[in-house]
Amino acid sequence: MPGEDPKATPAPLAPPASGRLEALMAAVRDSGGRGPAPVEKWDPPDCGEMDLVIKADGSWHYMGTPIGRPALVRLFASVLTRDGARYVLKTPVEKVGLRVEDAPFLAVEMAVESAAKDAAKDATESRTLVFRTNLDDLVRCGPGHALRFARGGAPGEVVPYVHVRRGLEARLTRAVHLDLMAEGEVRDDGGVPMFGVASAGVFYPILPAADLDVSE
Repeated sequence: MPGEDPKATPAPLAPPASGRLEALMAAVRDSGGRGPAPVEKWDPPDCGEMDLVIKADGSWHYMGTPIGRPALVRLFASVLTRDGARYVLKTPVEKVGLRVEDAPFLAVEMAVESAAKDAAKDATESRTLVFRTNLDDLVRCGPGHALRFARGGAPGEVVPYVHVRRGLEARLTRAVHLDLMAEGEVRDDGGVPMFGVASAGVFYPILPAADLDVSE
């Protein structure tokens, strides 16, 4: 074409979408790929956004298609973190954003872990609530792994979340939510009777005791 420099180097073509996913998989594997990665030690360049979505039901979708391989989802989850309000997958060589509809994980099972009996403590003070996520993380609720209760759409309705790691939460499924409420009790919290749950010596208020009959 007239006016073009014949010696100019053509701009590199962007890799196809499938190639970008494969490249990201390779980068995650190279970084370890087993268990939560030490993402806080890495400062890679930001490569923008990727068409990757974690749906509210906990499933991962790439370009509108569900990722049906649990091992691949666990691989990506190992490098999932927060960058302010943004969710990113972070490896030593790149950082890419993705969209999360609600929380990146679901808490799908709850158990009550009892500590050695202490005469000075009642049963609720010596127990720990343990949650299993849809990706088989075990989370012991307590300092560093707090429960959070967001307001739902109806009066008295709450939506519970538990902190898993590095700003990432798991939303409790309906069944686990009911199990949690069954462990609740009323305590005075700043002069207000509050319904909540205790775990690892911490009391987590859920809602005013006066609202209990509204939420049922």
